[in-house]
Amino acid sequence: MKLFEVAEHLNCKLEGDGEIEIIGVAGIDEAQPGHLTFVSNPRYGAALKTTRASAVLVSAGVDTGAAVALRSADPYLDFSRAIDLFHQTPRYEPEVHPTAVISTSAQIGVGAHIGPYCFIDEDVVIGANAVLHSFVTIYRAARIGQRFFAHSHSCVRENCQLGDRVILQNGVVIGGDGFGYAREADGGWRKTQQAGITVLEDDVEVQANSAVDRATIGETRIGRGTKIDDLVVVGHASKVGEDTLLCGQVGLAGSTRVGNRCILAGQSGAGGHLTIGDGAVFAAQSGIHNDMPGNTVYSGTPALEMNKWLKVITVFTHLADVNKNVRELQAQVARLQKSAPK
Repeated sequence: MKLFEVAEHLNCKLEGDGEIEIIGVAGIDEAQPGHLTFVSNPRYGAALKTTRASAVLVSAGVDTGAAVALRSADPYLDFSRAIDLFHQTPRYEPEVHPTAVISTSAQIGVGAHIGPYCFIDEDVVIGANAVLHSFVTIYRAARIGQRFFAHSHSCVRENCQLGDRVILQNGVVIGGDGFGYAREADGGWRKTQQAGITVLEDDVEVQANSAVDRATIGETRIGRGTKIDDLVVVGHASKVGEDTLLCGQVGLAGSTRVGNRCILAGQSGAGGHLTIGDGAVFAAQSGIHNDMPGNTVYSGTPALEMNKWLKVITVFTHLADVNKNVRELQAQVARLQKSAPK
């Protein structure tokens, strides 16, 4: 594809030779002649001088030197779109593999691909153009919308509800039992039946080996467009808003409320029965123990507003020196007390 054609597809301003042949996309350090790359983080600006890419996506005002440029309002977003021009995901023809087991009461829309060793239980409803790759299990009475894509070894439990264009990566469990136990008089634990469901709204994606537990009563709900990374646990009866990101190893205890367009970075954790406002952002390993207002960046454990956390951690890094100074002062005071006249 000619570079001018790429510019037209992406609606970017071309600076340089538009007749260059582009054969693919690559990161700025790995790119070779024929590749399109991008720079959105200023930390990688110096790599513009050494990259071998034939063209680079950059924002307005970035000096690309001699490199041919596509000017973009959002280079990262447009690079994501450019990948689609050169990499086509596998297509799955409508078919049901002979090893699949499908209940006669299940209703599956037209165009479905049901792969090897899938199991679809009684009274399941799945919309048109679904792909169940292999070893996918759908428990009874689940309701799933159109263009569902379930990778191998993913599971949707009984009565759960999924919207359109939901993607489950490998090993995902939707609607597993919530972690609910009541203490018995003898000190043992009685399992509390998890009688609720899990709901995933349209355009939700859950990545590998993550779990969204069903509610004890009522529902656990993930809002439209929210993306959940690998190894995330969403506890029972939690509610996550629209277009929120839960990054790797995030954990939400039961009945957590997370607003719209929030970001919880890797290994952040939220205690149960608390509320996080719209637009809140938590840095990696944040510990969330209380209700947190929205439209604020937080960090640390317990999570504090970022500017406060930076001050706290600055003091923390000097605690050894402070302790040494205190001990020296204590020693000086002790000597003065000994030498003072009685």
